[in-house]
Amino acid sequence: MSCPSCRKRKGRRDCPALGERICAVCCGTKRLVEIQCPADCPHLVAARAHPAAVVRRQQERDTAVLLPSIQRLNERQQQLFFLFQAVLAGHKPEGLVRLLDDDVEQAAGATAATLETSARGIVYEHMPSSAPARRLARELSARLEEARGRGVTIYDAEAAIALRAIEQGVKDARKAGGGDQAYLSLMGRLLQTAPPESRAV
Repeated sequence: MSCPSCRKRKGRRDCPALGERICAVCCGTKRLVEIQCPADCPHLVAARAHPAAVVRRQQERDTAVLLPSIQRLNERQQQLFFLFQAVLAGHKPEGLVRLLDDDVEQAAGATAATLETSARGIVYEHMPSSAPARRLARELSARLEEARGRGVTIYDAEAAIALRAIEQGVKDARKAGGGDQAYLSLMGRLLQTAPPESRAV
């Protein structure tokens, strides 16, 4: 029976996400990108436990780019950093708009500036210049307030530090090359999530 994903090769791997047998090529290339694999998929578990050499090298390069921006964060700031990364991973741009690294940098910088101002006792909302960045900044602020609403103590200054790390991470990723979604793609690879543009339609 042919692979239901490509309709070209023979299906040899049981895919729990599709409920059918797919070919190894589709399993390897569409995993977590086009196919939403469950965490207990044996092929996904094996790939994470024993990544191919090319994947390991990419992970090493990605970690080297990211490390300078997060290595000075304490444990609470790292938790906030990944809380905000979850917002980026789940963000859905409006219509056909693509979320770009510039939007992430603007949103993180403006939200951090708002929190830094608040930590000094001044209420002032800093706004990014682009519409996608403004929408993302609102989501970042909303996630922060949602966590606080659940009783989590989060200081404005610490949240701002985590956001500045994201802002710096975008700059570092841009220097390393990789186009206008270099940071988003890098974090997608490290966190095993699809970049926002694949969810824009």
